[in-house]
Amino acid sequence: MFANRQNLGLLLGVLGVMVFAGSLPASRIAVTEVDAYFLTAMRATLAGLGGLVMLALTRRKLPPRQAWWPLVACAFTIVLGFPLLSALAMVTVPSSQGGVILGIMPLMTTAAAAAIEGERPSTGFWIAAVIGSALVMGFALHRSGGYTLSAGDLLLLAAVICGGVGYTYSGRLAGLMPGWEVISWAVAISLPISLLALILTWPADAGAISARVWTAILYAGLMAQFFGFFLWNAAMGMAGISRIGQIGLLQPFFVVLIAALFAREPIDPLTILFATAVVVTVAIGTRMRVGRPRPQ
Repeated sequence: MFANRQNLGLLLGVLGVMVFAGSLPASRIAVTEVDAYFLTAMRATLAGLGGLVMLALTRRKLPPRQAWWPLVACAFTIVLGFPLLSALAMVTVPSSQGGVILGIMPLMTTAAAAAIEGERPSTGFWIAAVIGSALVMGFALHRSGGYTLSAGDLLLLAAVICGGVGYTYSGRLAGLMPGWEVISWAVAISLPISLLALILTWPADAGAISARVWTAILYAGLMAQFFGFFLWNAAMGMAGISRIGQIGLLQPFFVVLIAALFAREPIDPLTILFATAVVVTVAIGTRMRVGRPRPQ
């Protein structure tokens, strides 16, 4: 029974990564016409409204007292912090180069889970995590054709820290309530801030925003900011924060796949080689022992 639950968690994690894969490209498209602050406020507002609707339709009671601090942490890290920092970075950094920094997100998630939640990954797990992160960063370097540290890269590094911490608190909450409810409360309690920010950042020429950019904003708000966390939080609740975090190593390759399917960009043999190597390390890492704290 435990193995089946863990395998289902791994599957949900892969599906979640597929949804998240469109986040950076969508942000990159959006910031060509709108301000990064407006983009962040708009996607948080869309997600917040979606969360309120879900909570109202299902008539959920208020979360238990011990859930409020982690929910506030999730709100400030993955609802506001990560989207804003990554959107600001996308003004100057190509989304492919962004993978250089975001490639260490799974490693940061594992570190945060160990420090905050008390998970105890085995030595083999850490080795697989480091190798997988190195492969993803090498892939991103290959895609970008070089790498120099910039202000955009520092913003992405800060976004990675927000993401690792936010994922960890989301994983904790997924042990108290369903994954969809976790993100619904997180985006709902962010709504007053995001609505105020939306009013303050609403562009004077909103009517001139293209349909392509509005589509990117809708995807970032309703899919990457909201629905993707239904899958991701449920996965962490089933299989553990560290183990599911490693599946995030696949995200850059899903980005390439999306580009190949929808933008008809070619996939070169080296990309296939990197992807195969990362899949192997993820498969090994997810089977390594990870000690998990007893539920409180």
